[in-house]
Amino acid sequence: MNHNLFINKCKKKYTIEYFKEKNDLLKIRIFELKDKIKTVKQKIWDLKLRSQSEIENIRRRSTLDIANAYKFSLEKFIYELLPVIDNLERSLELKIHKENSFKISIIEGIKLTLKLLIILIKKFGVTIINEINIPFDPSKHQAMSIIGSDKIKENYIIKILQKGYILNKRLLRPAMVIVSKKKENINN
Repeated sequence: MNHNLFINKCKKKYTIEYFKEKNDLLKIRIFELKDKIKTVKQKIWDLKLRSQSEIENIRRRSTLDIANAYKFSLEKFIYELLPVIDNLERSLELKIHKENSFKISIIEGIKLTLKLLIILIKKFGVTIINEINIPFDPSKHQAMSIIGSDKIKENYIIKILQKGYILNKRLLRPAMVIVSKKKENINN
């Protein structure tokens, strides 16, 4: 009897509806798990894309950093060389009597040395700022004095006191200049 009672209980418990209900619950669970898998796959895909993008950005930045390091590696050296160029130019401005051939040959040697030095620094991307009769540009000129004039346009460079230098579009030293102003604006 006990055995029949157990079978009857099992029949009641494990009916077709029970299995349908269980099947429906399992289908829902399968759907939820598939949805989670899809979400996880999407997250993995997004991480992969972000990682690839980050790697590409690092490559680009590294390439740019290397290019800039190469481009501006001479900056300190050329900056230290500028006073030498200035002194050579100043020595050429001295008045020397043409009677002394020894002094003339020294001057010619200085001119040649200066010319070679200028050619050399230009070869490495240096641009010299030494133009007059152009508008004053505070990004590459330093105004040392202002002179009133009715003949020259206002805010134009009248004279270069000391040349400026640019290395690969980066200012090494601004040109020290004298700038024009209208005579009536000088006192205001």
